[in-house]
Amino acid sequence: MNRRRRTALLAVGALTAGLLLTAPQPASAANLIKNPGFETAGTGGMPYCWEKSGWGDNDFTFTTTSDAHSGSKAMKVELTRRTEGDRKALITESAECAPVVSVGKQYDLNLWYKSTTPDASVTLFRHDATAGWQYWTDLKTLAIAGSWTEASVRTPEVPTGTDRITWGVSVYGTGSATTDDYTMEQVADPVPAPQCTGTAEQCANGRWDVLPTQNPVRSMHSVVLNNGKVLLIAGSGNSEEQFDAGTFTSAVYNPVNGTYKVIPTPKDMFCSGHVQLQDGRVLVMSGNKAYPVAGGHGYEGFKDSYVFDPVTETYSRTNDMNDGHWYPSATILGNGDVISFGGLREDSTGSVTAELWSDAEQKWLELWKVNQTWSYWGLYPSMILMQDGRLFYSGSHVFGNNIPGTGSAIYDYDANTVTQVPGLQNKDARDQSASVLLPPAQDQKVLTIGGGNIDSNPDANRLTDVIDLKQANPAYTAGPPLPQGTVDLGNGKQAQTGNQGKMYVSAVLLPDGKVLETGGALHNRADPVYESSLYDPDTGTFDPVAADPEARGYHSSAFLLPDGRVMTTGDNPGNGTWNHNVSIYTPPYLLKGPRPAITSVIDTEWTYGDTQRITVDRPVAKAELIRPAAVTHSSDPNQRFVDLPLSVDGNNVDLNVTSNPDLAPPGWYMLFAVDANGVPSVAKWVHLQGPSALGATDASAHVHSFADSLEGKVTEPGKKRASQKVPVTVSGCDRHYGSINVCVPTDFPPSVKATAKARCDWLKKNDYGRLKVNGKDDPLRLDANGDGTACGKADLRRR
Repeated sequence: MNRRRRTALLAVGALTAGLLLTAPQPASAANLIKNPGFETAGTGGMPYCWEKSGWGDNDFTFTTTSDAHSGSKAMKVELTRRTEGDRKALITESAECAPVVSVGKQYDLNLWYKSTTPDASVTLFRHDATAGWQYWTDLKTLAIAGSWTEASVRTPEVPTGTDRITWGVSVYGTGSATTDDYTMEQVADPVPAPQCTGTAEQCANGRWDVLPTQNPVRSMHSVVLNNGKVLLIAGSGNSEEQFDAGTFTSAVYNPVNGTYKVIPTPKDMFCSGHVQLQDGRVLVMSGNKAYPVAGGHGYEGFKDSYVFDPVTETYSRTNDMNDGHWYPSATILGNGDVISFGGLREDSTGSVTAELWSDAEQKWLELWKVNQTWSYWGLYPSMILMQDGRLFYSGSHVFGNNIPGTGSAIYDYDANTVTQVPGLQNKDARDQSASVLLPPAQDQKVLTIGGGNIDSNPDANRLTDVIDLKQANPAYTAGPPLPQGTVDLGNGKQAQTGNQGKMYVSAVLLPDGKVLETGGALHNRADPVYESSLYDPDTGTFDPVAADPEARGYHSSAFLLPDGRVMTTGDNPGNGTWNHNVSIYTPPYLLKGPRPAITSVIDTEWTYGDTQRITVDRPVAKAELIRPAAVTHSSDPNQRFVDLPLSVDGNNVDLNVTSNPDLAPPGWYMLFAVDANGVPSVAKWVHLQGPSALGATDASAHVHSFADSLEGKVTEPGKKRASQKVPVTVSGCDRHYGSINVCVPTDFPPSVKATAKARCDWLKKNDYGRLKVNGKDDPLRLDANGDGTACGKADLRRR
């Protein structure tokens, strides 16, 4: 993992209003830029309304040159030596010079340039009415050009709170870029309002359909493959009978024709980790070696690892991991490697071993080659790759309390340090919450939603938290509370009250830039919650929409299909049953009339910093790459939406690909084009290649100094140790009762009195059926007559 330290962004020559040598040159009627050709002089060696900016250790010059595209002047920025950082000529960040913009609008930017370096880009800043000036995004990488060349790019929609922008060219490698004749024009208003193609309710809130064909396997892992099919991994499916029989299954679902193909599965991949490798194959790590034994060991994780090939639809074994990891994290890095933390070892203790899959060597690296903190990160810790190669632990996890400290942290692999991040609300009630890198990934904001606690089993909460990882010292701030729906407490659906929210929540990035949150339950494997809503990252608000009619609690999944719909599967309540029904959500954007189509993609093999051309059948407002899902237990840390700034020429659209692989890790992506009404095309599949395609280019050199002034507690690597002790009740189930796949809670919901009758009534209402007592211990006092069966009639008469 290559991580480059950032120093603070330095403005090295800002102009002030009123210090003019000559009268300003007015912009043309359509052009929003003052002094677009540098003809009017200013102060500090810069033309009027232009300023020097940049940061880092480099030698540079800013020159107003006579080598112009038109007129008599142009601006040349040159780096003669560079260790880190960049230099850029920008429109001055002032009310006099920075163009005024309107929220929700887009702007076409155009300039002429020459360049002797491949390391130059069009860089965009925005002025937030509250937070002031801040970096927004890089729009386009400029290729080397020996003669005057035109470059055009369209901005994303202007975010809420933005009143002005500034932009210019950044040089972040040795060489020079000379620019002239800038223009900025507002894009014409969007097409007429869409026409609703469903009922008014459907057009406002979308529609759920339960498919006629059931999922044939008890799948709790869902991976969207680069051919549009879906890999559904069950292993034993949390079934004692299938585990004892050695029957381990997966299925491949084809959304086009609605069919399933059951796939032989070599190991019990129940509660494994998984991630798409850059070539489209799926890396599956660890799984379930053994189920718990009452009075004995807990769950055990094996060291085995496999790769699933979407072409042959078969698994093949890799080398072993260094440790067992039942419930591990899995995060792909900017160089195609995969890093994994947490989970349970082969002896049921918590693994403190970090694992690293080498893309180059196609194997798990030996322990001594991997940086270790000897920290226990818990089960399915949500580890999200940041734009500079570090990892953000969001605080979302599975089972019980969070890790010690603030419950959220930034991990720097190269420095091997962990820095606490403050602000996460009620950190020990974020068990099976969901965390997602919000659209677009360039904004580096993370949303964390809901959660509960398996151990204490309170009502799940409505908490949401948002963090801006672009800040020098990022901290969570409270987001809006989750909307409330209905909950089934065993007596039918009733409205949620008070602070009731949900755990087991799913969050799905949609191509219109919103997030669908759906599914969940109020308590440990009980009391399903029926509520769905759309979160808008621009406004920071939730909009309630139609709810999935099926219960989607523990072991459920939700994920985006290439056609823009969302598929949901699973539900495994404490009585051990399984919901094989599959639901499909049609978002409101698919009920707004005809959708745009990508009629051609010139090249499906993309490299970082490329400009790639597509054709569309109607005007589009934006395009993006969405990484396909690899989700389980509310967790998919690799899910991301990467904006592709546009250069538009009629139906030909040039897409400007980020040059930072930490922003968009290598692999296969769904490419969506979206019109001004938020209606997306069906996705095309494109393959974004790894850092080898970059040659000598410093892929992330132009990325600014975000999160580099962390003030939280910093932890260095601890003393080497073998494991972390973990209680055998880690899953919140009392194994003294029932079979392996039955979960009698160690702590009943708050409304259930601590009496045998109340507990037995609750178990009966939730369809637990006949419960065998395993062994001689009866910690919940459910077998008063000692006949080996809990909650029998004789047991209740004796109370």
